[in-house]
Amino acid sequence: MPLKMHEDEMPSINLTPMVDILFQLIIFFMVGTKFTEMEKKIDLSVPSVATGANLPDVPDKRVVNVYRDGRIELDSQTVSLEQLQSDLANWRVRAGNPSVIVRGDAEGPLQNVASVLTACRDAGISDMGISVRVDRKQR
Repeated sequence: MPLKMHEDEMPSINLTPMVDILFQLIIFFMVGTKFTEMEKKIDLSVPSVATGANLPDVPDKRVVNVYRDGRIELDSQTVSLEQLQSDLANWRVRAGNPSVIVRGDAEGPLQNVASVLTACRDAGISDMGISVRVDRKQR
């Protein structure tokens, strides 16, 4: 039986794949955080409802934000009520059967939202929705 005269080397752990995965995760979370920051920039508090279901995805939809002070934004661009109506009418001609989501501030007057809905209807938009959040406390 041969005698061992030297000590076996300890196996080394290759850390390169673990470091690569760690960098990939860091990049993923950095990019994901950027999207949530964009949503937080919207200074709008939508009203809540007791129950709700998700709307089906519509490929051609525009978002109209109605703020508490009466300011109106169409896809992050501030517009007047007349500009909103003409922009939506021009878009309806190009898009065919478009959809509009109206996001009104819960603390703002309902008249502002009603005026925007009327402008959408006058522009020929028939598919309109109002954005709300589900209040989990009322269930």
